[in-house]
Amino acid sequence: MSSFVGFAGLAIESGMKIEQTVFMTIVIWALPAKVVLIGAVTSGATLPAAALAVALSSVRLMPMVVALLPELQGPRTRRITLLFLSHFVAVTAWVMAMEELHKIPRDLRTSYFAGIGVVLVGVNALVVAIVYMLSASFPPIVFAALFMLTPMYFLTSLWRSAREKAGQIAMIAGLVLFPVFHALVPGSDLLLTGLVGGVCAFMFHRIQRNRLEAK
Repeated sequence: MSSFVGFAGLAIESGMKIEQTVFMTIVIWALPAKVVLIGAVTSGATLPAAALAVALSSVRLMPMVVALLPELQGPRTRRITLLFLSHFVAVTAWVMAMEELHKIPRDLRTSYFAGIGVVLVGVNALVVAIVYMLSASFPPIVFAALFMLTPMYFLTSLWRSAREKAGQIAMIAGLVLFPVFHALVPGSDLLLTGLVGGVCAFMFHRIQRNRLEAK
């Protein structure tokens, strides 16, 4: 909720209307994709370019969907139900589901995840609307500070939910490598950080697995 307070502040400062911002919260849901969209709109990007930017931002969620849907699927679960529930897959819902689904009977898992998703989207859409109504009393520095909670929340949530050390190595590598690449190649810093950090985590995983197999 605090990160969506910051997002609402960003939208207000960018000239977005309240109905546009609430609509984005409900339809796009994942916070980074909405930030990308606002950035594209304020920079004057064309509609196809903005759509492509949002799509590329959201591709990162596909592995989460692939990992989660088999856990949700029951003996009589319809494909359209899984398709609908995939809309709610973002870091918060994914972490909560992956930690708790094994405690839920398989035939009730879709209902459980639907409850998580609908409440998260609904509550944060309401938060965005309330912030717009109270925005006159919020100094800009408060919006900026709250928005910075978003990456910290993502990092701590993913760290906690990592099932293997390789995932944590990837996060550490990203934190270390990003300032270096940003100083050397600022135009490709994020891409190179992901590639090099991912390779480091993969090599760590392979070495660790080979040691276990050797034992």
